[in-house]
Amino acid sequence: MNYFPVRAICLLFLVDLVFPKQVCSKQDVLEYLNLTSNNEKFTTCRPALDWRRPTVVYFDIYLYGILSMIEKSQTFVPLIWMSMSWNNERISWDPKDFCGIKSVILPRQMLWKPDLYVLETAEKEDGPLNPYLYITHNGTVTMEDDHKIVSTCSMNVHKFPFDTQTCHITVSSINYSDKEIKLVPASNSSKVTQVARESILTQGEWEFLNISVSLKNESYEDQTFDRIKYTISVRRMPLMHFINFQLPILFFLTLDLASFFIPDEGEKLGFKVTVLLGISVLLLILNDILPSKSHRCPLIAVYVIVIFSFMLLSLLETVLVIYLINMNSEQDAKGVQRPEDHNSDTDNRKRDRNGVEAPFETLMLKEIYSKEKTNDVQLLQLILEELQIIRQTLDPDTLKAKTAQIYWLGIAKCINRVFFVVYLISVSLFLVFIFREWKAE
Repeated sequence: MNYFPVRAICLLFLVDLVFPKQVCSKQDVLEYLNLTSNNEKFTTCRPALDWRRPTVVYFDIYLYGILSMIEKSQTFVPLIWMSMSWNNERISWDPKDFCGIKSVILPRQMLWKPDLYVLETAEKEDGPLNPYLYITHNGTVTMEDDHKIVSTCSMNVHKFPFDTQTCHITVSSINYSDKEIKLVPASNSSKVTQVARESILTQGEWEFLNISVSLKNESYEDQTFDRIKYTISVRRMPLMHFINFQLPILFFLTLDLASFFIPDEGEKLGFKVTVLLGISVLLLILNDILPSKSHRCPLIAVYVIVIFSFMLLSLLETVLVIYLINMNSEQDAKGVQRPEDHNSDTDNRKRDRNGVEAPFETLMLKEIYSKEKTNDVQLLQLILEELQIIRQTLDPDTLKAKTAQIYWLGIAKCINRVFFVVYLISVSLFLVFIFREWKAE
């Protein structure tokens, strides 16, 4: 019978009785460090044993959402994860002395923190912050937060809605110069961009492009401050703006072109006025979208105003054509004789030798009323007499009215055709130009 396992178990039991297993807690670490809420040594001063040595703060942000970009107020609202870490030279312990404990989490108010802020902040954040810090046995302190930043952003809406915007998040210390706090980006541009693309949750109407990171110094009152600048580039997704705004304007323009095929005597003028009022409503919508101040005139404003001007010229041309047609009608009315005048003229012109009203008899009637056959010479004479009588019966004023009527009607049709050709060519060239400008880099 083998008694070795039994003897080994008994030996281990005796060792545990003589040398009991060490029990540790993280509170023991805090007591060892004398970290309490009222210990001003850890909360008031920068944690450097030599004041001439700056505290290096490693700063990092990651973008995981774009809530909105408001053109009217020129504000940018991103969701970012912000992390900063630094070394507290007053904190250190040996993990072997505390059962292998290498890190401790404690409230923020128990330690000094860098006074970093975002320069472009437009509104104070009202969301909850992470109330804890993370410290390691070698004195590294890490603080992390999720932020919804409402920051100012100088937006260029010249190519709206096919625009690309770049907004900045600049981080700096309020009170500590670069001799006391040295800011260092924890990640480069490619890493920040890659992490943002993998973790971004919402973009709204914007498509994330990239983030560039740069470190620069700024002087203020004989002091130099480190600043980390994050430049976020986003591109607008223009589909909804094109469907809801630009496409209806093209529809109105198409209707205006189609109105040239409506007869001028109909409701053409009222139709064009209705289309023009529709464009005016879209102008009011555009005024609510675009900012009131801009360095360059937005192409969308040029697009709407020029199309509005084309349609206004088309309306004025319709008014001119209708006016010429009305002049034609007035001339036609002047050429119509009164019934009593017409009867008196016909009575005075009854002078044919056969007693029949000359202006209204035909060659066939003359041949019927003649008692003898006529030869060709006599027939030609009869035709000549008939033409002379018809010419005498026509009033000179009527001839002039008919001539003026044909003249003004021809002028109206000529203006309408020429204007339509010029209008169509001008609109086509403008649309090609404006869409090339929108798509140009």
